[in-house]
Amino acid sequence: MNVYDFDRTIYNGDSSVDFYLFVLWKKPYLIILLPFQAFGMLLYLLNVYLKERMKETFFVFLRFIPAQEMVSFFWKQNIGKIKTWYLNQMQNTDVIISASPEFLLAPLVRGQLNVTLIASEIDAKTGRFFGKNCYGQEKVTRLNAMYPKAVISNFYSDSYTDVPLAVMAKNAFWVDGNTIVKWEIT
Repeated sequence: MNVYDFDRTIYNGDSSVDFYLFVLWKKPYLIILLPFQAFGMLLYLLNVYLKERMKETFFVFLRFIPAQEMVSFFWKQNIGKIKTWYLNQMQNTDVIISASPEFLLAPLVRGQLNVTLIASEIDAKTGRFFGKNCYGQEKVTRLNAMYPKAVISNFYSDSYTDVPLAVMAKNAFWVDGNTIVKWEIT
């Protein structure tokens, strides 16, 4: 199997940030939540909040929108941000694993791309986490839970936080924009 990170790897940007900005464009009154969201980020930077709590603070805007409808509109506008190199080599056995919310990525990844998705489980109505953020070692845990005997042929990422997956792969590749190079893990 080939395994891919999503944001900045096969998607040109950060899908959570892009979705937030898309929502703000459609519903500008939600800017009123920004001080609360910034405070959550500050508490995370001060090691008061865990990453999950900080992200819950960020995703508080979900309480005020029809999330699934907005996600659908978002992907109609942003499908073109899936990198061409990925579309050219995509296989139906691919696994995309991401810290981004499952509710945000599923319509694209499971729907249009028709590949497997492992992502952070976040309530689309409240922004609350159902478990751990799918990040770093948690990605390995989730992959092993879904595929206990997983053999990763090729792994692609733009982030050093994905080293735990990279070391599992027969071949790991570093993605920088549209440049892909062999990732030598030391």
